[in-house]
Amino acid sequence: METIYKIDKSHFLNREISWLRFAERLLDLAQDGSIPLMERIKFLSIFASGMDEFYQVRVAGLFDQLEADIRARSTDGLTPLEQINAIKVIVSQLNDRVDEIYLNSVIPSLSQGGIHIADYVDLNASDHEYLDNLFNTMISPVLTPLAVDPSHPFPYISNLSLNLAIVVGDPLSGAQRFARVKVPQVLDRFVLLPDKNRFVTLEQVIAAHLPELFSDMAVLSHFTFRVTRNADLTLAEEEADDLLEAVEMELRRRRFGRAVKLELQSGTSDYIKDLLVRELELDSDDVYFSKAPLDLTSLMDVYRIDRPDLHEKPFKSVPAVELIGKSSTASELFKTIKSKNILLHHPYESFTTSVEALISKAASDPKVLAIKQTLYRTSGDSPIVKSLIKAAENGKQVAVLIELKARFDEQANIEWAKVMERAGVHVVYGLVGLKTHSKCVLIVRQEGNSLVRYCHIGTGNYNSRTARMYEDIGLFTADEQIGADLSELFNYLTGYSKQSKYRKLVVAPSNLRRFIINKIQEQSQYGQDGYISMKVNGLTDRDIIEALYRASSTGVRIELLVRGVCSLLPGLSGVSDNIKVTSIVGRFLEHSRILKFGSKNPEYYFGSADLMERNLDRRVEVLLPIEDDEIKARLEAVLDIELKDDVNSWELQPDGTYKRINGLKRINCQEILAEMANDRVFLEGHMAKSDNF
Repeated sequence: METIYKIDKSHFLNREISWLRFAERLLDLAQDGSIPLMERIKFLSIFASGMDEFYQVRVAGLFDQLEADIRARSTDGLTPLEQINAIKVIVSQLNDRVDEIYLNSVIPSLSQGGIHIADYVDLNASDHEYLDNLFNTMISPVLTPLAVDPSHPFPYISNLSLNLAIVVGDPLSGAQRFARVKVPQVLDRFVLLPDKNRFVTLEQVIAAHLPELFSDMAVLSHFTFRVTRNADLTLAEEEADDLLEAVEMELRRRRFGRAVKLELQSGTSDYIKDLLVRELELDSDDVYFSKAPLDLTSLMDVYRIDRPDLHEKPFKSVPAVELIGKSSTASELFKTIKSKNILLHHPYESFTTSVEALISKAASDPKVLAIKQTLYRTSGDSPIVKSLIKAAENGKQVAVLIELKARFDEQANIEWAKVMERAGVHVVYGLVGLKTHSKCVLIVRQEGNSLVRYCHIGTGNYNSRTARMYEDIGLFTADEQIGADLSELFNYLTGYSKQSKYRKLVVAPSNLRRFIINKIQEQSQYGQDGYISMKVNGLTDRDIIEALYRASSTGVRIELLVRGVCSLLPGLSGVSDNIKVTSIVGRFLEHSRILKFGSKNPEYYFGSADLMERNLDRRVEVLLPIEDDEIKARLEAVLDIELKDDVNSWELQPDGTYKRINGLKRINCQEILAEMANDRVFLEGHMAKSDNF
């Protein structure tokens, strides 16, 4: 019998605090001396980038709620103001830790490796001569000093720009004035000196030449500062006749969003701090001081230095075994997919020789009549987009649903949409009120007197760059029912279809939440014999969390792999005793979503959706059932090895903190999965050689 208990706010971890706990895990890696130095620098840069987005979207959203006098509480019972105050406490602690890592770990380690981030004042005369020339030829022409006085109002400070706040004095009158110089984002932040092993920051070079920018004035002091603004894109889509035009307008407005955070160089004078706080309309507790350089996202300048000895060993994907020797022509590739479903596991198996190759060959194959695809995030040099354009030029029917509202990729998507439209691709921008987050390709091919539909459904974006860094799952199939489902899904996305029921696919927002809850409830019937495993990026949906709590209370064993935000708390007496939550953060970004229900004859599913309200209510997502025993076995192996990882894993504690798992077995799931992919290729090659004898 199901245990009856009351679920209350104490059973949930605040979503924003949960994300900050994820940020802590990035800092753990930045501080981990067992990781190659450049990879630690990369994690510090990723932390800084993630913090920027967190403030631009999540914290900005809380400020919006305050301004609108919205008093709704989060699932853990906090008001917007209480959440903001809790965030500020944790962020201050994280900033202190960043200073510690950068100054006492990264800088000394770089020095030991023969790389130095120097202070301008410590450079020699030859260095100064080089930088003088660089300033005069490459830096000064793009600088625009802006004065503030009765005839010059306070300048607009753009989002995430790095700036110098300067106090200058008039030698004749003694009057002091404020001025601002923006550090150009078009130039490298870390300037590499001629010996190729020393850097100096761009703002120090500019600061050393301020007297040249303010001639006949005395430069009394200067400090760096940086502003973060609300950058979440909001659209009244119902009022937008042209979604493309509306998104472009919102992108222009984004840079004028309200300020939500001010970062200052440690030691900044009270005069400068108070002036900036007043002009930016912030409170004093929205200010954060840093001993490390501001904007550590720019550390990627250092990361890119050519020092293989300080990086991870280069990683090379292998081809999917099923495609080796069977994909040199379009006919061979389609014949192979028609013969069996093929699971793809990136980045261990190559995205280029599988997904990109499929679309490229389809674009040129005279038997292919139509290609339909969803695009959520694209790369600037997207081979897939080029193939789609080529297909349209070859006279094929090409329809692409490109999601203009993919956060922070809107501009790139707009540019690609225009290019594709000019080439004759039918471009649509999705549904009112919904983002299209599903990852699907449908290819229609004439074979004899019939049409065959070939499909790719995945968990990752069709992005060549991220496919080399993100761990994702995909499936090639010619299954007739899946093909029919995808046809109807694209009709729903591009036309006026109100399709909500499908043969095999489970689609959000129609019925995905209810489907998952039903599967959880099915396992509850088995009590201690029940089993659930879920691998997702985020878990915040209250209904699903409550269903998992109820299943746990009946004895069902539940193992969750949640990389990022998780509002569920494991190990609560009588509520989640049987739930374990692990987060894997490693060299590759764990991005696939895999669900398993049952221990005997288990059911497997994978798809594009995380278990979050936005995915289940406000996005078009696809979940795919896996029926092939061979593919089930591979998914089982992936989940099994990731659940055993004791190198890249942190376990969520009942109090909402995470504890790093430092096991004795040293099981690195990502290294093992790479080895497994290589072993499959080796075995295939060995068998092929044996067949020749």
